Amino acid sequence: MMRQPDLVELVKAYDPRADEAVLNRAYVYSMKAHGAQLRESGDPYFSHPVEVAGLLARMKLDTASIVTGLLHDTVEDTVATLDDIERLFGPEICRLVDGVTKLSRLELQSDQTKQAENFRKLVLAMSEDIRVLLVKLADRLHNMQTLRFIKNADKRRQIARETMDIYAPLAERIGMHRMKDQLEDLAFAELYPDARGSVMARLGFLRDRGGDIVARITAELTRKLSEGGLTASVSGREKSACSIWRKMQRKDVPFEQLADVMAFRVLVDDVGQCYHALGTIHSAYHVVPGRFKDYISTPKPNNYRSLHTGVIGPERQRIEVQIRTREMHEVAELGVAAHWIYKQEAGRTDGPQYRWLRELVDILEHSSPEEFVEHTKLEMFQDQVFAFTPKGEVIALPRGATPVDFAYAVHSQIGDTCVGAKINGRLLPLRTKLNNGDQVEIVTSKAQTPSPTWERFVVTGKARARIRRYIRTQQRAQYLDLGKAIVQKAYRQEGQEFSERPLQLVLKQLNCATTDDLYVAVGEGILTGREVVNAAFPHAPDAAKDKVVPLSRARRRSTGKDQAVSIRGLIPGMALHFAGCCHPLPGDRIVGIVTTGKGVTIHTIDCDTLETFNDEPERWIDVAWSSDEAESVHVGRINVTIANEPGNLGSLTTTIGKQGGNISNLKITNRSQDFFEIMVDIQVADVKQLSTIIAALRATPVINSVERARG
Repeated sequence: MMRQPDLVELVKAYDPRADEAVLNRAYVYSMKAHGAQLRESGDPYFSHPVEVAGLLARMKLDTASIVTGLLHDTVEDTVATLDDIERLFGPEICRLVDGVTKLSRLELQSDQTKQAENFRKLVLAMSEDIRVLLVKLADRLHNMQTLRFIKNADKRRQIARETMDIYAPLAERIGMHRMKDQLEDLAFAELYPDARGSVMARLGFLRDRGGDIVARITAELTRKLSEGGLTASVSGREKSACSIWRKMQRKDVPFEQLADVMAFRVLVDDVGQCYHALGTIHSAYHVVPGRFKDYISTPKPNNYRSLHTGVIGPERQRIEVQIRTREMHEVAELGVAAHWIYKQEAGRTDGPQYRWLRELVDILEHSSPEEFVEHTKLEMFQDQVFAFTPKGEVIALPRGATPVDFAYAVHSQIGDTCVGAKINGRLLPLRTKLNNGDQVEIVTSKAQTPSPTWERFVVTGKARARIRRYIRTQQRAQYLDLGKAIVQKAYRQEGQEFSERPLQLVLKQLNCATTDDLYVAVGEGILTGREVVNAAFPHAPDAAKDKVVPLSRARRRSTGKDQAVSIRGLIPGMALHFAGCCHPLPGDRIVGIVTTGKGVTIHTIDCDTLETFNDEPERWIDVAWSSDEAESVHVGRINVTIANEPGNLGSLTTTIGKQGGNISNLKITNRSQDFFEIMVDIQVADVKQLSTIIAALRATPVINSVERARG
């Protein structure tokens, strides 16, 4: 355990202006607060905050961060309060301690929810001051270093999984690669001990067989660079067991087929010498195609800058070489800690200066805790592509990102209203995957809104969170309108005049907070209109029992105009949707069936599926086509039998096209030597147009039969 004078001396060595008195006071306060508490290892608990402070000091952080490391567990694990911290150490340190404190007092339903909620609060805290994350990472690193002392194996694995999924990617996001490697390797050892042991054994075998090969390659690279007129510092290392294992998994190859398990770093004085060194190495050795990356001209989002190249190097070994300046190296190792406030008079510690963190906070505003963790993992775990705006601004996105992801990365409003995208000057679909170097211009329209179909192909958390939020908002609005119409109809069936006052009196009984929530529950099918009316008028005669009508009457009654619910602005998968069994079209007589969790399903009045609802008249609702629906495009389905002869399929499609129909799907359902049976989905305006198409097809000689599909 680090002694008090050693800690102070370590901090004063890089920051002579550090407040020695406050460091001493925090050390003593933390030691007294934790008292006789012990860790799982049997060591005094106070050893943990001291080691955390030592890790922060080795990262050369400011005094406030070191003091926070000493105090970060006092509020959670001792009788100390935030008021005590603020009184003794000031508001800044109190705010940092509050941000780092684990909020485990919350009554949460499950470990997963607890993890999600804690991570959510961590992001909020570090958005105010990034130092919260730095202290939290140091806390997690020391906990991982002593993880072996926890006796409960399930708890060890849970902590290691959380480290691998959340804290290591967060360390990488702020550029702290050394911290990230340490966290990953410790978690990997706990989660996959056999895999790590296997990789380490293979590395040991290579070392025994090749001798001190890293030192020999380092000396050879140094000599080649010197011959090229460069004075460079060259160092080499084996890649970590975790990174080797991931590459084996990603490429699906055994260890023996991984040639680049060694990485060498070349440090020079300036950017010009970086490219000079690159040219020298490329002229001396064969380059591995596709392995060159220039992160100097296009830095990573965490400000990482370096040249990466793969070559068949000395002793015909395939190696990776990273070339950077010494300043770039400091940033690569320490990330945000390399630019700390004691080095510059006007340093910023607030989180919103980091674009990725702003996006996390934006996702946070539109997601549940569990969705937030899911989206954040999506953001952190994927390789990146770099695309450009028309003005040349670089947008970093996960691999597989589309123009919709790009639009949301530029601005939420642009994402919400995008209707198209020009990629390198060509107008391409919104689901197109972007490649490195693409220039993307987003086309927007004020009339556009997010489409639920976008969620199928977007990959960034921000895009997915915005789309889901819009879907939830629209879904609730449609459920509300539908539910209100169902309740009003139930009132009329019971002979009651519609009023919301009786409903307000039974909200608690029906587990609803407001009348709007009640309407939504009815629209969603969780409650029926009859249940609501019976609750509101418990002493009224149960008229509904006398009003069960046969299917034929229900079908005839559905044409009534006065009770129709118009079908407007349908969104796929929302509260109102069309049945796939009968494909209703404007002009068909239709009826709606309330389905739990789906709202209303629209069927044609002669659909065979309706027979299954014959004994549940309360689920029936009268609907009619609105004028808007009559003018929109719908899908009608037909079954065609056609002779198996050359050109006949062309005749089928030509006939449909001449009648203004557009084929959206075509499937051969049965084939023989002489005939094909084909199911065709056609986009039409109404049932009249579909009937015209069917008549035209029946008049075509090569077509044997055409029928409208009913199931």
